[in-house]
Amino acid sequence: MEFGPYLFIASLEGAITAAVLALTAVGLSIVFGIMRVVNVAHGEFYMLGAVFAWWITNLIGGHPAVGFVAAVIITPVLVGVLAVIADHLILRKIDYDPERTIVATIGLLYVIQQTTLMTFGPEARPVEAPFNKRIALPWIEYGEQGLALIWPWGLSTTTYKLAVIVAAIFILLMLWLLMTRTRIGLIMRATQLDREMATAHGIPVNKVYALVFGLGAGLAALGAVLIVPIQQAHYLMGADPLLLSFIVVIIGGLGSVVGTIVAALFIGLSDGIISVFFTPTLAKIIATLAVAFVLVFRPQGMFGKPE
Repeated sequence: MEFGPYLFIASLEGAITAAVLALTAVGLSIVFGIMRVVNVAHGEFYMLGAVFAWWITNLIGGHPAVGFVAAVIITPVLVGVLAVIADHLILRKIDYDPERTIVATIGLLYVIQQTTLMTFGPEARPVEAPFNKRIALPWIEYGEQGLALIWPWGLSTTTYKLAVIVAAIFILLMLWLLMTRTRIGLIMRATQLDREMATAHGIPVNKVYALVFGLGAGLAALGAVLIVPIQQAHYLMGADPLLLSFIVVIIGGLGSVVGTIVAALFIGLSDGIISVFFTPTLAKIIATLAVAFVLVFRPQGMFGKPE
């Protein structure tokens, strides 16, 4: 196989990573943008999404599509509710102080991780995809006769992987509509701009914060539900999404949803391409160097606003 088809397949795998990473990182970005809270436990909410998806699909049984649809609906709500409880019991008690919330969410990270280990065990848990038909992909090649469509070339993927990309785009579009076209989004943006002024106008800021924290955790859990039929659920799977989410948020700009999505696309595609042609470790090194470059030359991120 020539270089072009390899690049195409690597880009497709990177697009899947970018789609799930965008959901996870946007959740982290929204929490920081509105609450000014750095949620170190964000990766564990992602992990809970995957583990709960396995639990729900096994609990329901029957056709894989039935359990998976139930997991897509129930898991984000369940994880979001747990995040709201954590906000009420922990973050609100320390008045969302930036330094203390970092320590508190580190503690929350270990509590969630170890509770999951004791409850579900250390084994990796597979989840069957609701549909997983392999399809051949066309390839356009330029030759003596001009452009030619070659089918099949040997390139193939699964319908579920393509569905993950489409689903992530749809969810991000719905989130954009929520933030820009609804009263709830208006209240969230007002709270982000000025907490004291929002309180003076009768906005229940603590309830808004609880909603935002639950929304961020729910988005991370939803991303995990989408990816778990491709990967597997286990109690240590939250570390990489947390690291990549922080990288994406820093590059895109803290609190910038658009910047987060663009950075997730960049990091996801580069991770997929570099991992195929070189090693996944090199992909992580390049992403870390990109963060260092941004922090030195544009500390507010590519789309962030300077203080």
